[in-house]
Amino acid sequence: MPQDTLKNREVSLLDVLDSVLDKGVVLQGDVTISIAGIDLVYLDLRVLIASVETLRQSELKTQKEFVSNSSEPSQVE
Repeated sequence: MPQDTLKNREVSLLDVLDSVLDKGVVLQGDVTISIAGIDLVYLDLRVLIASVETLRQSELKTQKEFVSNSSEPSQVE
């Protein structure tokens, strides 16, 4: 059973880090500091974690999609 082998598989921190850098991860969160029900500080946090190569590949893919979409004739009805 494949599930049994995945459950028993040991995963090192290096494997997790390699996967995160290869695919990329976005973390998002909100922090509000308040006293007596009055909001004093609000932080909207967004963090992107990826390797430079992953970001370059993503950028190239986005550019290719943009060029292919803009080169297609628009259909007006």
